[in-house]
Amino acid sequence: MKILSWNINGIRAVIKKGFLDFLEKEKPDVLCLQEIKIGDIMRAKEGFDENTFLGYKTFWNSAKRPGYSGTATLIKNKIYDSIISPQSNQTKNGLDVIDFDIEGRTQIIEFKDFYLVNNYYPNANGELSRLPYKLKFNEILLKKAKKLEKKKPIIITGDYNVAHNEIDLARPKANIGSPGFTYEEREAMTKFLNSGFIDTFRHFHPQERKYSWWSYRAAARTRNVGWRLDYFCVSDDIINNIEKAFILNKALGSDHCPVGIKICF
Repeated sequence: MKILSWNINGIRAVIKKGFLDFLEKEKPDVLCLQEIKIGDIMRAKEGFDENTFLGYKTFWNSAKRPGYSGTATLIKNKIYDSIISPQSNQTKNGLDVIDFDIEGRTQIIEFKDFYLVNNYYPNANGELSRLPYKLKFNEILLKKAKKLEKKKPIIITGDYNVAHNEIDLARPKANIGSPGFTYEEREAMTKFLNSGFIDTFRHFHPQERKYSWWSYRAAARTRNVGWRLDYFCVSDDIINNIEKAFILNKALGSDHCPVGIKICF
């Protein structure tokens, strides 16, 4: 299976920028999206439903606030019919905590061999006004993940909104204490990994500097002044099932680019 994750910065915007061509070219078995930025009402008005993307079943989790946040997961029809666990509720939106669930940040999908968790982690914001909110989200998610892991391994993907180590951003010294590179956020990521999860890209590419987000300012993407904010982390007991982990940094359409893994059971 080829699983991709992409913060698209708006589903309507990315469709205008070639998203359907990307889908046809890459043909992911599963595609996790973050920041879909479309509410339930507008989604219905504009004709977005579970069959919007040809050949895929789509699960939506919109934020209550229009034009904000939200996640969606696309699963190839043949994958859905053959590998989604028939005994499960198949998909679940949220962490059962209203403060986070109203922002549409989490989707949990049960496959036969693993859980897939699609997340859009909160941004700490420029004044770090949402840092406590983000740290609480991390804490609740970790508890949920460890509970699920008692049943089967987990793949947790999405925009984590943190560059874990200095190798994960182009200018670490200049960004110490900035949102996404605060001590608290990096420590939360360390705690998460130490609890039994593996950062797949860093596992396969321990020294490679490759980024998944670039500011729209000052031609940052052209100059490759970026951050690695998007991850696939997996339970340590399935790391040997991961064949490769990669970043599609040439794919355009958002300020983020897609990241992915290939997994075999």
